[in-house]
Amino acid sequence: MSRLDRLIKELCPNGVEYSHLESVCNISKGVQFNKSNMQDKGTYPVINGGINLSGYIDQFNQNENTITISQGGASAGYVNWLTVKFWAGAHCYILKPSECILNRYLFHFLKSREYKLQECQYGAGIPALAKSTLAELFIPIPPLPVQCEIVRILDNFTELTAELTAELTARKKQYEYYRDELLTFGDEVEWKTLSDVLKIKNGKDYKQFGEGNIPVYGSGGIMTYIDTFVLDKPSVLIPRKGSIDKLYYVDVPFWTVDTIFYTEIYTNVVIPKFVFYYLQKEHLEQYNTAGGVPSLTQTVLNRIAFPVPPLSEQERIVSILDKFDALVNDISIGLPAEIQARQKQYEYYRDKLLSFKEAANEQL
Repeated sequence: MSRLDRLIKELCPNGVEYSHLESVCNISKGVQFNKSNMQDKGTYPVINGGINLSGYIDQFNQNENTITISQGGASAGYVNWLTVKFWAGAHCYILKPSECILNRYLFHFLKSREYKLQECQYGAGIPALAKSTLAELFIPIPPLPVQCEIVRILDNFTELTAELTAELTARKKQYEYYRDELLTFGDEVEWKTLSDVLKIKNGKDYKQFGEGNIPVYGSGGIMTYIDTFVLDKPSVLIPRKGSIDKLYYVDVPFWTVDTIFYTEIYTNVVIPKFVFYYLQKEHLEQYNTAGGVPSLTQTVLNRIAFPVPPLSEQERIVSILDKFDALVNDISIGLPAEIQARQKQYEYYRDKLLSFKEAANEQL
């Protein structure tokens, strides 16, 4: 019998008390801070309605080890744990539990209900999460020693995932360093323009086609699948609008819409994967031509200088970078696969550990 089983048997053998969240936790909203006064770097992060921080300022209104939940925007319902002092903006809720519930226990419970909170978004324009939705959450309140043991077990999982994520971040930086080193050339190679090594082509509408197994790409990735392809050769897809720094390498038949270019690569001159890696290294966002939504034009892209080492050297470089790329990006192997497995393991045990029989006729 595990320590947790012993504690449950000793302290709550007949089940645990349940309560609405508003009865055991103070739920408040943050304070608006003018975005124009934020900086990219600073002392305290600003947390608002998104998953990522909004910026930095030189003052804070919340202490470290605090739970926030996004109130507005596409991420409404996202549960966050802040380990540093920060400024809570007007588009997030701040949760402060009472003495009967551990802060970290509450975080793990809310994280287990995050998907339900996000399903409760309302509003035709900018999605939002009502405070009443949070207030009415029904939460089990086992004795504090039981909560403490659950937190210990679940934190072990999250700490391991955090260590793996930190290692992955370091590996990505290492990968980018070696990629840039391998793809830096001088006068020892022939230089051409991008238009000399490939042809950039526009995507088209797909709605007239039937369903199938051919992926349709937009600037955000695969949108749907149809029964027709625009090209059945390896290609590098370059977003025309939106996420212009996010390239795709495709080696199966595909279709593209008008928000993303596809390329017909002259394989007697360059290897398609070499093109992909070099354009990644080139950071195409620097060629943005718009003041609002980032945009790329064929005219600008076609003028990009492109190195053309011998095909054998291109193959050598691609072989090296493929190994690095698999380690840091392939979700079926390497660190991404390990992180995904650990996350699933955490979620499994979290849901299992936070499921209690409700004590009969007892309420807080």
